[in-house]
Amino acid sequence: MYATQALTNLVPLAEELDKNKVTPGVLGFIVFAALAVGVWALMKSMNRHMGRVNFEETPDPAAEKSAEPVSAKRK
Repeated sequence: MYATQALTNLVPLAEELDKNKVTPGVLGFIVFAALAVGVWALMKSMNRHMGRVNFEETPDPAAEKSAEPVSAKRK
């Protein structure tokens, strides 16, 4: 009984809608939600990979041999 009363109350609202108006609907929401979940998963994966990166730069052995102290160059 309550469902039929609710439907009869919604019928006038449905008549007020513009039939030429295009809305994304349920399919648009599902696509948007899927894109949001995909971006969230990619960001989580990127953060995990960036956490594994070692930013310590190893010194170049060839550069160390050719570099002389400043005091040695003056003499």
